[in-house]
Amino acid sequence: QVQLVESGGGLVQAGGSLRLSCAASGRTFSSYALGWFRQAPGKDREFVATITWRGTGAAYADSVKGRFTISRDYAQNTVYLQMNSLKPEDTAGYYCAASTRGATRNAYDYDYWGQGTQVTVSS
Repeated sequence: QVQLVESGGGLVQAGGSLRLSCAASGRTFSSYALGWFRQAPGKDREFVATITWRGTGAAYADSVKGRFTISRDYAQNTVYLQMNSLKPEDTAGYYCAASTRGATRNAYDYDYWGQGTQVTVSS
């Protein structure tokens, strides 16, 4: 089993940057693909980024490609989401998740979820 705890959210002006962290507990961290999803009020949860269990492959939503970067640190059992050139439409709760089914874009493939961290981008 994996427990996930996100941090790093906050309020930032448009054009600014934030780095989200997701610390994982459990001995099998390296066995899981990890993903970031987000959910804005009144909207469905949407895929943001994912990284393979080996850390050799990543995928991004079109809306964040070129601005966000996902990475993982095996020594720290942590996955990161570096967010640059933030826009007001990036405002949402951001959730990390772990999957044994590979680095997919489908939230239903993820077995474990963190509690989320809020990102608010002002215009």
